[in-house]
Amino acid sequence: MDLFFVIFPMLFSVVFLFVMGVIVYTLVSNIKRERHNDRSPRLTVAAKVVAKRTNFHRSSGTHHQMGHGHTTYFVTFEVQSGDRMELSMSGADYGMLVEGDWGELSFQGTRYLGFQRKVKTYDL
Repeated sequence: MDLFFVIFPMLFSVVFLFVMGVIVYTLVSNIKRERHNDRSPRLTVAAKVVAKRTNFHRSSGTHHQMGHGHTTYFVTFEVQSGDRMELSMSGADYGMLVEGDWGELSFQGTRYLGFQRKVKTYDL
């Protein structure tokens, strides 16, 4: 019984420190990314929408709370050099883009700023 009172506080402390470390690491990473984006130039380049995807994060809670959570939206753009970049954006912006769209992509670091679709004209 005495072993329980020795091991439990140590185990609790290790788990607590691990969770706090993950939280601090996440906060520092987010702050670094935002500072990097703020210092990056705003660019507008010709690009094509080549892929779209979503990532659904379920809220903590019981398994009976189906459908509760947060969706992150990602679009992959290909620029004229052939390089690709995946940017996250709002659901409203995501919904306005279709794979195969051509236009001008505006971004700052990893921050999506906008996409102006250009209509391609075809000679028949």
